[in-house]
Amino acid sequence: MIIENQCRWLGSVIALLFFGFILWVIYLANTGQSSVFFGLVRQVPYGDKVGHFMLFGLLTLLANWGLRFRKVNLGSIPMLLGTFLVVLFVLVEEISQAWLPSRTLDWRDLLADAAGIGLFHGLSWWLAAKKQKNSQ
Repeated sequence: MIIENQCRWLGSVIALLFFGFILWVIYLANTGQSSVFFGLVRQVPYGDKVGHFMLFGLLTLLANWGLRFRKVNLGSIPMLLGTFLVVLFVLVEEISQAWLPSRTLDWRDLLADAAGIGLFHGLSWWLAAKKQKNSQ
């Protein structure tokens, strides 16, 4: 029981730390600052899209883990709460770029975000089902 409680706490902390890292990267991009990460992304073919895919995909997985795979219903459609929150965040963040001089609103970024969120949402569903099966 103690180990299970520590894992629950750990998942939330890791998710919050990763979200903080993403906020920091967004801040740097929004203010036109440079980072070692931006240099690495430029060196990889399609690095920007791979970055969007991985950052928001991993955030989805970590948010779902940190929220203990809690589910919500959108009408008749069940969804994991972490996924729902990441989708809202991504939509606001990507659309806000239309009003920032140092950023560019790019539908391909949104598509890469959606692909990462979708894949890691599926992985989260699988882990939630496995967790439920093991707890029975």
